[in-house]
Amino acid sequence: MPDKETVRQELQHTGKYMMQYELAWGNAGNISARTEGDRYLITASGTFLGELDDRDLIECDLSGSIMDAEGRKPSKETPMHRAIYDNRPEIGAILHASPFYSTLVASSQIEIPSNWFVETMYYLEKVERVPYYHPGSEALGEGVREKSRLANILLLENHGVLVYDTSIREARMALQTLEMACRMLVVAQSADIPMSGLSREIERDFVENAGYKPRRDWGL
Repeated sequence: MPDKETVRQELQHTGKYMMQYELAWGNAGNISARTEGDRYLITASGTFLGELDDRDLIECDLSGSIMDAEGRKPSKETPMHRAIYDNRPEIGAILHASPFYSTLVASSQIEIPSNWFVETMYYLEKVERVPYYHPGSEALGEGVREKSRLANILLLENHGVLVYDTSIREARMALQTLEMACRMLVVAQSADIPMSGLSREIERDFVENAGYKPRRDWGL
């Protein structure tokens, strides 16, 4: 597990990255990463992800305690971050945002194909939907907890997306892959371009045998 200062720097870099590649906008979105034991750093309420300073990242633990906040409050979306860390001990980072195309898909009934290209076969292998609950509510946290073991990408209906993985880097790559796939999907449908996905047999063979990434165990 990286030390707290390294985690802090990686989160600050990720916030800038998300803004640079239009994966976040305004003060929407919140990000977090584990530090040690049952602790994690999460963005403070109302922060701008593109300009995070040290005070904008608050350390909390899974019991709900807050350490050295200097009068700041952690993101109101903390319940869903805490639910994932509590339910998935291998998860190291969580990114919540409302990218344009991914949020469009999350606000529709469009299904995201995972069999278009290598990155979708890996990063979009398991995608689940969470019904709408008010942002920051305990109900949303419980909705996320219920689906968190089934996937590494959650579409929060009429809200945005939640991406989580073993490291900040992997979560960042999954978020960008999700947005690219959703953009391709919307553009293809708008232009009436028929997409030719790979067969489920090929997709399964890739995920299980290609060695592109270690096979993930979803506990199913």
